[in-house]
Amino acid sequence: MTVLHHPRLRAVIYARYSTDKQRQESIADQIELCRRYAIQQGWEVVDTYTDAAISGASRHRPGFLKLVDDAGRRRFDVVVSEGIDRLGRRLADTSDLYDRLNFHNIKLYTPHLGEITTLHIAIMGMMAQVQLKETGQKTRRSHLGLAKEGRIPGGKAYGYDVVDGDKAGGGYRRINADEAAVVRRIFALYADGMSPRAIARLLNDENVPGPRGKRWVDTTIRGQVARGTGILNNANYAGVLEWGRCEFVKDPGTGKRVARINPQAKREIVEVPELRIIDDVLWNRVKVRQEAVATEIGRDEQGNALNRVHRRRFLLSGVLVCGVCGGSYVGDWVTGRSGGVL
Repeated sequence: MTVLHHPRLRAVIYARYSTDKQRQESIADQIELCRRYAIQQGWEVVDTYTDAAISGASRHRPGFLKLVDDAGRRRFDVVVSEGIDRLGRRLADTSDLYDRLNFHNIKLYTPHLGEITTLHIAIMGMMAQVQLKETGQKTRRSHLGLAKEGRIPGGKAYGYDVVDGDKAGGGYRRINADEAAVVRRIFALYADGMSPRAIARLLNDENVPGPRGKRWVDTTIRGQVARGTGILNNANYAGVLEWGRCEFVKDPGTGKRVARINPQAKREIVEVPELRIIDDVLWNRVKVRQEAVATEIGRDEQGNALNRVHRRRFLLSGVLVCGVCGGSYVGDWVTGRSGGVL
């Protein structure tokens, strides 16, 4: 009599945690839990896929995308994850993954629920997405509370130190005298007509450390006026805390965060005189020059953007993309005439 030996099912494990504030060991803990479950089922664990400190709000995660790609190559028979929310926090993403796995006859399991069905995806996926939204709302509410009290809900800006022994909830800052002197100098130089690029070059030539000890670049100084970024646009230096100028939403198509400018009604503005580094006269001089520069170089007489009018177009302009910074090449790399990277 011939005895048929069925090959062991090939299982893979997916593990993820969301932010750098969580434990790196979380990945190892998830893998161990799933590994033990797979062994109990008699499966052979052939690979693991991980995404560390990456939110499940987007499907654009290296480990997740590799899992999807390998599923299409039929490299395993079973996927094991600690929970559906580890696979994704958006119902559309987890539903799409389930459909792809199902198409390739690949089963999905969690140690607590066993085999995942369409009903599990619908209910647990929806719960994960709702929880994600609620977490965002709670975070925003917490930040609003800090801002109303004159505390900084974001990171430490150049020119300030975090107060030692900060009270519960954080957000307390004090002026760093050495960095504040550099801030005043940047404002004065710009108000007197020096460009951000020239200022950055001057500071680097003098070996003045930039934010987080890095070299100065012009974008760190000029930032974006509308978004309130950059040294010249930080209202804290004028003794004003403006919270909620922008909010970030994730583009579901690319997974990248997109900044949107909020109307004035959605912003919280609080006087913080203890954080003032720049007086109103110098602050206003900078604002006047920014407006003048924007008007002067932003448009031509017909209202066209000057960078579109004056920049030469070549065969591959706007087609090639830098693999390091993601900027578009604006030169003709066929003829060798380079315009650099935007």
